[in-house]
Amino acid sequence: MDNETLRGNLTNCPSIDDFRNQVYSTAYSIITVFGLAGNGFALLVLLKTYQQCSEFHVYILNLTVSDLLCVSTLPLRVLYYVNKGQWTLGDFLCRVSSYALYVNLYCSVYFMTAMSVTRFMAIVFPVQNLHLGSERRARVVCVFIWIFICTVSSPFLMSGQHFDPLTNKTKCFEPPRHSSGEGLNKLIMLNYFSLAVGFVIPFLVILICYVGIIRALLLRQHAAQHQKGTKSKAIRMIAVVMVAFLVSFMPYHIQRSLHLSFLSQKATSCSELVHMQKSVVVTLCLAAANSCFDPLLYFFSGEGFRRRLSTLRRRSITGTRKPPVNTPLSTAINEEENKLHG
Repeated sequence: MDNETLRGNLTNCPSIDDFRNQVYSTAYSIITVFGLAGNGFALLVLLKTYQQCSEFHVYILNLTVSDLLCVSTLPLRVLYYVNKGQWTLGDFLCRVSSYALYVNLYCSVYFMTAMSVTRFMAIVFPVQNLHLGSERRARVVCVFIWIFICTVSSPFLMSGQHFDPLTNKTKCFEPPRHSSGEGLNKLIMLNYFSLAVGFVIPFLVILICYVGIIRALLLRQHAAQHQKGTKSKAIRMIAVVMVAFLVSFMPYHIQRSLHLSFLSQKATSCSELVHMQKSVVVTLCLAAANSCFDPLLYFFSGEGFRRRLSTLRRRSITGTRKPPVNTPLSTAINEEENKLHG
């Protein structure tokens, strides 16, 4: 939802179009640069060291692809807001670029949830996870996530470009100015569904997993003091993941719900309107910024990604690819370390 819908009822209120155009064009440009650089580098490392693939890294690889697909469409949004809300690229690209942002948003939520469950099983139930965890199962889960998210996000493909007679411009990423009460009710119901399925349920699963991980690590601290450093790294990693999740996803979903509730109110003031419009702009930028946060999650998710980076660096220096000689015992230990550290 964008601020244009609200202005129909309060035409005398000051416009925030200049604020919107500047913030969106600047934020999306920054997200595009850092998102392409960070996720492109992560994808290169993951593909070059794919023989070290684990269940956890299957999720990271899919999350990277999702982020790259999203940021590749952001330049279209930048062009739209640089042109002061004039869409010139056709209906198809309007629909695709709108769709890509929300597919990435909810794919990120679900891939992070799957990664959290994988960590939970590896740390809390390590013995059982040796039999349950596998790359094949991770691939099946990823396919299910892609199909599910692409399907439930399909309503965003239904709305494309439209002509706004008041400004004499072709619009995209914005609903028509005058929406019927029935259309608004449908948006509110759709929001409740996506809020529950796309945010609340995954967030609760992540919280449960991380509470279980922290509890297991703290209990083991009394039995094995020499592992204190490893446990501290794991707890710091959990903190980074939670902060990134809360900064990117929570403000957007809260504000979107408040915005739709605001739309249904008849009595509003200009100050409330302007505040609501600006908060919509800021929280949507935070939601899109998850594509920049994810490369940081790869690095802080454990020693696995940094180990892959070290392997790639050694290969570039030596030019050789000699596989290490593994005994059955060392192979089992390495597999378990991969699950614990990602």
